Amino acid sequence: MSSLAKTAGLRKRAGLTTAGLSTALLIAACSPGTSSTSAPTAASPAPAISSARAPSLTVSDIGPTFSALKALAPLAPEGKGNVAVILPDTTSSTRWLEFDAPYLKAAFAAAGLPSANLTVQDALGSDATQVSMAQSAIAKGATVLIICPLDSGTGAHIEQLAKAAGVTVIDYDRLTLGGTRGYYVSFDNVKVGTAMGQGLVSCMSDWSVKEPNVIVMEGAPTDNNATLFAQGYDSALAPFFASGTYKFVSDPPGSWDPTQALSEFKEESGTHKSLNAALTPNDANAAAIITYLQGQGVKPRTFPTTGQDASLAGLRNILAGYQCGTVYKPIYLEAGATAALAMYLRAGRTPPPSLVNGSVTDAVAQVPVPSILANPEWVTTTNMNDTVIKDNFVTPKELCAGQYASACTAAGISG
Repeated sequence: MSSLAKTAGLRKRAGLTTAGLSTALLIAACSPGTSSTSAPTAASPAPAISSARAPSLTVSDIGPTFSALKALAPLAPEGKGNVAVILPDTTSSTRWLEFDAPYLKAAFAAAGLPSANLTVQDALGSDATQVSMAQSAIAKGATVLIICPLDSGTGAHIEQLAKAAGVTVIDYDRLTLGGTRGYYVSFDNVKVGTAMGQGLVSCMSDWSVKEPNVIVMEGAPTDNNATLFAQGYDSALAPFFASGTYKFVSDPPGSWDPTQALSEFKEESGTHKSLNAALTPNDANAAAIITYLQGQGVKPRTFPTTGQDASLAGLRNILAGYQCGTVYKPIYLEAGATAALAMYLRAGRTPPPSLVNGSVTDAVAQVPVPSILANPEWVTTTNMNDTVIKDNFVTPKELCAGQYASACTAAGISG
């Protein structure tokens, strides 16, 4: 196979999205490469109110305590109805339960929304449950519905139900391809993937990996974010495959289920004995693979893997020398921006362009979606103390317990 063919082989996964979903979600804000930032389109679902001037916020104003959202408190009595949040599951990432749910509740509280007007639920991985929760929320008077869809088919169905009831929908973290939502709030997911790809490249050098033979893995093909992550890391790795510096081994279908990801990895590693590096798309999948590698006697700093979510397991695997780094997405930025956006929409206000900082194209519906996009950070031992520890995303006490104490000390982390 030619080097160009190897590089092209990375993109075979582009056909894996279900129901003919396009892989090309064009990021027009904060994305690397040739994409560019553009102002949100005027096709906002919320009518402008010309009475009192609405307070203005930017994503960078938002901190872990959400104190900046207190400026939005006057919007609460202007608003009507409830805000309902429906998260996807508890297995694809620990973040939904451990961080998104409590951050969202705290953000809305800071913004002055009465607790009686907010529900935050988790669909526990069930499409039917997610639809049922949405129907119930609409029936109980939701005027703003925030969903992180399990897949675009489910998300589009929910959004049609909401549209028929006059409810504004915010896509949270994952864009519903073919949907009818009004807004999208997430991190720049191409940048997330780029950070993983560049992190793997740096790790190859730092760990002196000779003749890298790389498996390129990804998340569930039904998740558009997985496509965007792949777009980022494929771009970062492509020059190394094209030049022959790295050998492209395979790119299995992908899953957010760690058990399935491990099964794919074991099958490929059994066939390709020279495999010695893996682009793994999140900490949970990486953890399953790392545990397997340790069982096979693989030593630290010899078999690079990557991840995202800055989970406790991922951070510990970085300290132990089995994971190169993790993409830290300060979830308080996403949760706080979503709460701010919802407060404007609930009050019938047009959110300010200082907050809605970009536009993303739904490549299936072929419509631009006004968006809020935050930037991720690549975390290694060198900046762990200044990122996840500083933000209290994880505490030194829990991170540095037991066998990880000496590694924490070496990284300048102390309780």
